[in-house]
Amino acid sequence: MEQYIGASLMLLFATGIAGGMVLMTSLLGPKKSFADKDEPFECGESQIVSPHQRFSVKFYLVAVLFILFDIEAVFLFPWAILFKKLGMFGFIEMFLFLLILGVGLLYVWKKGGLDWE
Repeated sequence: MEQYIGASLMLLFATGIAGGMVLMTSLLGPKKSFADKDEPFECGESQIVSPHQRFSVKFYLVAVLFILFDIEAVFLFPWAILFKKLGMFGFIEMFLFLLILGVGLLYVWKKGGLDWE
């Protein structure tokens, strides 16, 4: 259990700091309430449209495609580290993986899934 002492102390220290900051903010922070303070806030800009506005299906399609190709990058990093160890077999396997993803990207591109209107 000796090896966990450092991690436990760090976790305890971080939890104490976070809890202390929340406690001090609630005790020492300003309590005034006014209209601008009670408005939803995003990136320093006042709200332009209703937060209940519906998003286009294209938004979700692009988000899913982003996740798909982001996962591709997750598989590329370990492969790149073990490239010499895997040899030609690893190269061919990754080439096929990227080829399949490339064909999928071309399909989505031709179907207009990446066009934003």
